Amino acid sequence: MSRIRRLAKDDLPRLRNFWIEQWGSEVIVAHNEVIRYDEVEGFIYDDWAGVITFMIRDTECEITSLDSLHEGKGIGTALINQVVEEAKEKKCRRVFLITTNDNLHALGFYQRYGFELVTIRRGAINESRKIKPTIPLIGMNNIPLRDEIELEILI
Repeated sequence: MSRIRRLAKDDLPRLRNFWIEQWGSEVIVAHNEVIRYDEVEGFIYDDWAGVITFMIRDTECEITSLDSLHEGKGIGTALINQVVEEAKEKKCRRVFLITTNDNLHALGFYQRYGFELVTIRRGAINESRKIKPTIPLIGMNNIPLRDEIELEILI
């Protein structure tokens, strides 16, 4: 039996709560756009031990969130693999994501996977705070939260 299943409509209330627990809100703001929990596709690992959400637009697949509750066990990698396969089936040319300058752990993880840095949007988080004022000034590792970093993998 597969440990990964597709996010279903019945999962949306749980995804909403999951995003609130993990991200502090039922919305994520990236590249000055509000992304709602009920507008994404996704995959769930086991019983919510990990969740990845994404959006496919034309020939691009954007990973909008990735959370693993048990790091170092291959959950994140398995979920990304699933999204990359989905993107290939949908004839996407790339998979990309946005993270922030303070998220050193994610930057390392994605680059080890094969993602490459594409763009740094300096000051983008200040713009995001206008949409989502709850975004903190200081992020992980006590680093000022300022910039969006786009990473991609070509497929």
